Amino acid sequence: MLEFDGLHKSFGDNRVLDGVGFTVAPGSMFGFCGSNGAGKTTTMRIAMGLVRPDAGRVSWQGRPLDDAVRRRIGYMPEERGLYPKMKVGEQVTYFARLHGLGAAAAARAAAEWIERLGLGERRGDAVEKLSLGNQQRVQLAAALVSRPEVLILDEPFSGLDPIGVDSLAEALLGQAREGVPVVFSSHQLDLVERLCDAVGILARGRMVATGTVEELRRREAGRLLRVVVPDAAPHWAASLTGVRVVSEQAGDTLLELDGGTDDQEVLSAALRTGRVTHFAWRQPTLVELFREAVTVSPQEVAA
Repeated sequence: MLEFDGLHKSFGDNRVLDGVGFTVAPGSMFGFCGSNGAGKTTTMRIAMGLVRPDAGRVSWQGRPLDDAVRRRIGYMPEERGLYPKMKVGEQVTYFARLHGLGAAAAARAAAEWIERLGLGERRGDAVEKLSLGNQQRVQLAAALVSRPEVLILDEPFSGLDPIGVDSLAEALLGQAREGVPVVFSSHQLDLVERLCDAVGILARGRMVATGTVEELRRREAGRLLRVVVPDAAPHWAASLTGVRVVSEQAGDTLLELDGGTDDQEVLSAALRTGRVTHFAWRQPTLVELFREAVTVSPQEVAA
């Protein structure tokens, strides 16, 4: 397991991390989500030894991360760490050598990842001549070239076009299939939902939700009920007890039910208005789960 255990970090009076912890199994992808300033980058920097935690630790296979372990981690920072005047092929090869590959192995691995990430025609160009999206691909190649045991990527999909997103997604899924635990942060929650085995949502320095998307959905099960009654009169559900109308358009109504509300009573009320063509709980998207998890309650604001 890759384990983040009880991380605390403050910068002066600003408490950035407050007991952050989660685990990533070998061969799984973990999506690390949170608003700007939530503490995602600080968590990753602690893992890579760039920031020292006030408390807690990060370990891989039961061993705290030290310099020797970190040499086997593929890391991509949010800010690009490339040499702008170095050619693409030379740059990726150089990063492979830094991770301990011999000259021939580094050249082969660099050529492989340059091709896989769609940079074959640009291998002889200086990085500064590339678009921001292609610079992002070079940064990713540098993280992947050493055949890492662990991948920690901070906003890897940022700036990529749809083809680049697909190329990277396939590369990360390939790494996971080979047993590599993959942690990446992203604001693109549709990608997190599509790719990740598990998700962690960070808010105000705390992990407010962790688990698979399905587990998070089950915790919210029963919240939203979609009812379609094509011939219903407008506002047919407005007077129902324990029911809030979320949206209503052309007979398609989305309802939020209180915990003790009987959905069968709602169905009976819908049938009295006309023919019901759809009646089912609607699974919330990860975007909706995220908004719910990071919402600050009045009590928290007062505290």
